[in-house]
Amino acid sequence: MVNQFHLPYCLVIEEGACERLNEILADCIPEIEEKKVLIATEPALVKIMQDYLEEMKRDLPRSETYLLEENSFDEAMELAKYICMNDCEVIIGVGGGKVLDVAKYAGFVGKIPYICVPTTLSNDSLASPVSVLGTVGDARKTLKCKIPTGIVVDVNVIMGAPIMHLQSGIGDTISKYTALYDWKLDAAHRKDRVDDFSYLLSDMALTSLCYNEEKSLKSKEFIKILTQSLVLGGLAMEIAGNSRPSSGSEHLFCHSLEENYKEIKISHGMATAMGSLVSSRLQGQDVERLEKIVRAYGMDLRPMNWGITKEIFIDAWLRAADTRKDRYTILNEVDLTEQRLGEIYGQLQDRLV
Repeated sequence: MVNQFHLPYCLVIEEGACERLNEILADCIPEIEEKKVLIATEPALVKIMQDYLEEMKRDLPRSETYLLEENSFDEAMELAKYICMNDCEVIIGVGGGKVLDVAKYAGFVGKIPYICVPTTLSNDSLASPVSVLGTVGDARKTLKCKIPTGIVVDVNVIMGAPIMHLQSGIGDTISKYTALYDWKLDAAHRKDRVDDFSYLLSDMALTSLCYNEEKSLKSKEFIKILTQSLVLGGLAMEIAGNSRPSSGSEHLFCHSLEENYKEIKISHGMATAMGSLVSSRLQGQDVERLEKIVRAYGMDLRPMNWGITKEIFIDAWLRAADTRKDRYTILNEVDLTEQRLGEIYGQLQDRLV
């Protein structure tokens, strides 16, 4: 059975895109200047994006700003309630991954078009059909929703993003190296099939980033390449109807850290990249390929430098499979021992210098 999927109506990646945002939106949503538009962002960005937001509101006379306080399911539902009670017709998310996830899910619940305007590129959520939201305490849940109606990326805005955020976006992209392997493993185990087209898109996201010659994270050309890779990753999930093209055992390690070691402050993308360096070893893949990319982009993935001790590292991996028991990965086929994981931990500390 073929999965029914949607694609963004518009995708714009260019310098100064925010300066002509209303022109772009007019092409994406006819008569948008007459619609009631909700601009969802966070307090910290109001001052940084003040000129863009004010110009947007001038050209969208029925628009208003909604400030988000946290990345949680409750916040998304409050926003969805506001959308429904105030007859909002379009929602525009302006911000990083957390803002975009909340706005995306609220737009889905409220059944209105959602426009994504990222201010950083830390993961592939900008184009994905899922939102990762906080639930009880520090726990998070991945919820299905709809892919954005439009994606507008201003290269000049992204140029101002912290290097660490861009490295996180790289990490979420290179983690597809092990995710795709696990997807094939899962398909063979279930006697199912891998969607060829979504596999191709995810692999393209990986290779276009890995084999491009531009390694300066603050170059405009690199930002365009990273954006394209993250969008391709999101579209691959939409076409597959699940997150398998982008999420495997490396993501289970990330989830295990998030759920069991909340004191560890490492971004999603960096954690999944670290996970891929381990999963590729367990899968018998060429780990040097990943290590070369990590070094080229100056990514520090030595566990101890993130406060991840050998004990935490081993325990997180031993508990990783339990974070998604429905997900079949290399972790279901290898004998994980403390000794083996300890050896890998040492390799990460020694080789990634």
